[in-house]
Amino acid sequence: MRRLKPAFFLLCAWYVLPGFGQKTLFEFGVRKNFDQLIRGENSAAPLRWIDVNTSDTTWYRKGDVLVGKGLPIGVVRSEKMYQNFIMQVEWRHLEKGGNSGIFVWCDASPEDHNRLPSGVEVQMLELDWVNQHKQNGETPPVAYVHGELFGAGKTRTLPDNPRGERSKSVENRCLGVGQWNKYTVVCVDGTIKLSVNGKFVNGIRQSSQRKGYLCLEAEGAKIEFRNLQVIELEEGYILPEHIVEKL
Repeated sequence: MRRLKPAFFLLCAWYVLPGFGQKTLFEFGVRKNFDQLIRGENSAAPLRWIDVNTSDTTWYRKGDVLVGKGLPIGVVRSEKMYQNFIMQVEWRHLEKGGNSGIFVWCDASPEDHNRLPSGVEVQMLELDWVNQHKQNGETPPVAYVHGELFGAGKTRTLPDNPRGERSKSVENRCLGVGQWNKYTVVCVDGTIKLSVNGKFVNGIRQSSQRKGYLCLEAEGAKIEFRNLQVIELEEGYILPEHIVEKL
């Protein structure tokens, strides 16, 4: 009987075993440990991103900046899952009315009807979006545009500042097309607080998902990200139903 080479079994595992052989599409940002920061150890590991349903031409690096071209609509996900953490990121839209965001506590499993997954979306809409999407002839308040937090897909949350099931920012602090904005996102035990350009203005609580992937969103418009870092905090009490399925 002919003996099969080890390479054959590795090839099989690539296609069969969950999570085995998943290719890193790019590295962007860093993750740090809070305890190490407190001790003065500034060690960091790169954040690795795996394509879910975009393409290898959707994203590209321009020095320290990650550029997302917006199409096809979809997401890339972080290599690992996160529960309690602080995320800081800078972003800017390059088109008026541009649409994008970052999902946290995400299952990274897109739905057929919109190609987007379930999780809590940290919205990133350019300010002119309200002028391009009038409702019954009326312009929506600009605070709806940036910094909304909401449960997307199957995820459920309670809004601090309700706009239906979504939570809107209580104050507009976003800058428009071509200008950099900074988000600080604190995620702990089902509660999220969002700071926009130096001030906390929004939040949600009681998220039905509390441990999952980070996902960067492509939603039709060109956007740039820079200075992304995730600081991992201590784990908290969590039930199995709060954890997404590991990919």
